[in-house]
Amino acid sequence: MEKINGKMMAVETHGDSKDTLIMVHGLGGTSNTYHPQSAFLMRNFTVIRPDLEGSGRSPLQSKSLSIKGFANDIVALMTARKIRRAHLVGHSMGTIICQHIAASHPSRVASMVLLGPLAEPPEPAREVMRDRATLARSKGMTPIADALLQVAISNTTRSHRPEIAAMVREILMRQTPEGYAATCEALSKAKSAALSKVKCRTLLITGDEDGVAPPIAVQKLGKSIKRSETHVLSECGHWTPIERASDVTSLMTNFYYG
Repeated sequence: MEKINGKMMAVETHGDSKDTLIMVHGLGGTSNTYHPQSAFLMRNFTVIRPDLEGSGRSPLQSKSLSIKGFANDIVALMTARKIRRAHLVGHSMGTIICQHIAASHPSRVASMVLLGPLAEPPEPAREVMRDRATLARSKGMTPIADALLQVAISNTTRSHRPEIAAMVREILMRQTPEGYAATCEALSKAKSAALSKVKCRTLLITGDEDGVAPPIAVQKLGKSIKRSETHVLSECGHWTPIERASDVTSLMTNFYYG
């Protein structure tokens, strides 16, 4: 645990390189969402994986959460570690956080990899997030985890990779209901960053069965970010870094060194 921006946050650090990679998880995720990629990338980067406030091992300490607050926490983490410039990786909600950092602090972001990315939730999804917050507070995480397993991962993952489904369910069920609810509310209010201000190279990756970040929407997002490229993975849902771990690592490696 580290004190960052006046609050306690769980932060994992692996590797010892002058190049820093900060990995930002999404709604219902934790630093372990990126364990498959981190185990490989730590050979060439110092990999930093925080649990955002209210998620995983980082307790909820604020009255409310926001995308701006999450972005400020990541920048504060960089400042505390004396990191002038870093590569950012985001998944789902984490991609929105990364985009805001890249737009507000372009000189501090070397590149972005955005997995299951979106600029902001569409209006129907905002209502879903608010309803999910209510459900988390009233019924806990079990019904949310079970419902998301039916829609958030691909049919192939669900049918042929039960260990992946189990990992996703475990990550979701480890969230505290109040922390998850507050994060849902933060996401429901998210607004797009000023994408014209993003200057860094960007890699966008999504799955062909990703209902949160469908390929057509991700390709549109890519056109709004200069110096970007988009890849669509087959038989993959929204939990990109876990469902297609090796392919994501390969695409990231090619992006950094290809």
